Parts: sequence; C-alpha cells; structure tokens
Amino acid sequence: MHRHLFDADHDAFRETVRAFCDKEIVPHHESWEEAGIVPRELWAAAGAAGLLGFMMPPEYGGGGVRDFRFNAVLIEELTRAQASGVGFTIHTDINSAYLLDYATDEQKARWLPRFCSGETISAIAMTEPEAGSDLQGIRTTAVRDGDHYLLNGQKTFISNGILADLVVVVAKTDPAAGAQGISLLVVERGMPGFERGRNLDKIGLKAQDTAELFFDDVRVPAENLLGEEGQGFVYLMEKLPQERLTIAVVAAAACERILEQTLRYVKERKAFGRPIGSFQNSRFVLAELATETQIARVFVDRCIEELNAGTLTVADAAMAKWWTTELQKKVVDRCLQLHGGYGFMTEFPIAKAYLDTRIQTIYGGTTEIMKEIVGRSLGI
Repeated sequence: MHRHLFDADHDAFRETVRAFCDKEIVPHHESWEEAGIVPRELWAAAGAAGLLGFMMPPEYGGGGVRDFRFNAVLIEELTRAQASGVGFTIHTDINSAYLLDYATDEQKARWLPRFCSGETISAIAMTEPEAGSDLQGIRTTAVRDGDHYLLNGQKTFISNGILADLVVVVAKTDPAAGAQGISLLVVERGMPGFERGRNLDKIGLKAQDTAELFFDDVRVPAENLLGEEGQGFVYLMEKLPQERLTIAVVAAAACERILEQTLRYVKERKAFGRPIGSFQNSRFVLAELATETQIARVFVDRCIEELNAGTLTVADAAMAKWWTTELQKKVVDRCLQLHGGYGFMTEFPIAKAYLDTRIQTIYGGTTEIMKEIVGRSLGI
C-alpha cells in the first residue's frame, strides 16, 4: 500500500539518513555492541549531517522544521539498519520537545547549538529503582537553597546515561504536593555530586549505553529549572504521547524489516526439495503477519498526522504503543520460527531482532499501563 504521509523533502531526507547509516553505522555497529557504547564521534558526524537538530530554530544551528515526519524518517532508517544501539531518538524525539517548549530563551541559547551539532548528548531521567511507570512514586528530591536546588536521589535504566552531557531529571521539589510537586531540572556533566554507575548489561540494544545515575547534594542552578516549578508532571503527560508514538514508529518499521528479511529467507531456504515459503503453513503465517503489519502501518501514519496537527490524544498514543509493540513481539517470534535452527544463531539478523524487540513492550510505559490508560479513556 502506497504511503501518502511524505513529500519530496522527506524523501530527500530519507536518502541522506540512509546514506549516513550505510556509511557511518552499519559497518561499525557490531563492534559497538561488543563495547556496549557508541563513540562520541558518531554524534558529531550526525550533527554535521543535520540529523540531530532539524527541529530546532536556525538561530541555534537547527533546521527550523518542526515536523514529526522527519523524526519518523530518521527512526525508520535507523530501524532498517538495525542500528538499535544508537540513541539519537532520545535526543531528537524526546528531549527536543522538552527543550523547545519549556526552555527559556537564555537556556536555548546556552544548550541548543551544541545539542544540534552533537557536541552535547542528552538523556532524560525518569525511572528509579522503586518507580517505573508510576512517575508519581519517584523519590528523587530537589530542595531550593538560595539560587540553587540541592538534588538527591537515584535513577536507573537511563538511555544515553553514560554519554549524556545534559540530563533532564524528574524530581520532587515539593514532596507533600503529590503530582503538583514534581519539577524538571537540567543537570550538566561535571556538576559535583553527579555520578554515573555502571553501564548496564542488557539482553538486547547492546550498543545503547544504559546507566544508573546518582545525585548526592548536586547544586543545580535555579536557572536550570526547565519550565515552571511544580509543573513537571504536567509536562511529562504532555510529552509522553510523542515518546510513545516514537516507540510505535520503531515497532511498525521493525515489523516491516523483519518480514522483508524473512520473505527472502523462506524463498531461498529449501526443505523436502522445495522452498519452505511454498508450504501452506509458511504462506498462512506470513499472510497473517503481513496483514497485521499493514494495519499497524496505517494506524501509526495516522497518529503521526494527528501529532503534527496537535490532536494526538493520550489514549490513541497508548493504543499505538501497546498494539504495535505486542505485534512486533509476535512478528519476530513467528519469523524466527520460520528460520528454524538458524534463527537461534546470533549472526542471523532475526536473532538480534528477537533480543532487541523485548524491551519494546516495557519502556515508555508497559503494555499493562497502556491498556489502563485506554480503559480509563472509555470511562471505565
């Protein structure tokens, strides 16, 4: 089915991103997975290619185009390249929205030029050892002390956590106020008391650095408060739909990529003197997966249009996130089965896809939380 979502500018950007992935990422990604991290030089190269700041105003070195279709192109091409360890989307799809909408002009002038160039790598720190999807349960605190905040607490599972120079930290500035007491503070590399723990060992996304972060009386300047004090929870609720749509875009693109790889395999691999794709079971399995993948694609593209129009609802984003990621798990599992024993071998792309897929139904809000959001939207 032809996609009507993109125009010539998006197509040209796709060519740029694809060429960048083929030259700068694909030949090196395996070694980055072994190292558990990508080099900072990759970020600088991406900034020079215009891949990191296309949504930022030109006066800060950006492209001046805030259109999530460009984000979708970047996500889809990284997924096509199986560049699961490259943390650009944290930077371009999540943190960019917070900085664009809540940062002051002074903060933008201070942070955005290096954000666009790739000299500054960003992360967002929400999850804690005792608080995942329940953001109101966080324990990290930021107490006002003159013209600073004293930040104390711990975060975990933070993508880009090792490399990050700029971390948007979710903290309680008024613990007694519940959701109304949550604020966002921007912590910068080198602030005394800000320490990183180990680079966490995961079953997938091996090249994506994922860290524990520790804050021990970190004196964060008051001018690093992002937006208004006490409005952090509101900001998170406003931006989480875009984060969840980002995950859904990954899921839809991954389903398409996995199907494409599997179709090639079943046409070449033979059993009992014929291609395994010619057996009825193989055809039926692939027909089902192809149909559901097409349905996912149409819904995700519609959600992208809604996001650009400012009308994407929390419930629709939750629907997209849970349904596409659960589909991704189904597609990769059944396609691995069609690969037989080779699917269990890590040198085959399907095995890597299987491991990288598992996080999709967890981060950004679990499937169970997404269903709770949708259920509440129905008035039940």
